[in-house]
Amino acid sequence: MAKATVHPNRQLISSEDVKGTRVFATDGTQVGDIGHLVIDKVSGRVAYVAIRFGGFLGLGHSHYPVPWAALKYDVNLGGYVTGITERQLREAPVFGEEGWGDRSVEAAVHKHYGAPNYWDLAARA
Repeated sequence: MAKATVHPNRQLISSEDVKGTRVFATDGTQVGDIGHLVIDKVSGRVAYVAIRFGGFLGLGHSHYPVPWAALKYDVNLGGYVTGITERQLREAPVFGEEGWGDRSVEAAVHKHYGAPNYWDLAARA
């Protein structure tokens, strides 16, 4: 698990410290960890997190781009919690190199995981 850098207001964390942070299912079972973040260049907001699900629910070790809004930090667990299921991962829209920046592909990914579009959230801020 990554060791978080302590920042004065404790609301901020370095992206370096997010890498390796554990990801848990809603029942508290660890299902993977953070591989890396994908950040919108214009807004500076985290759009996706690549989660490494090593053997999660029978899936091999892979990175899955998941909308950042599909994760919630749990201070008691010291990691992120997600309600993503095996079925959602198996049925996720294909999101290859051509998907980055293609709003229709990105919108399908967000809809699939039931997460708000990051670009809509940026417009509200």
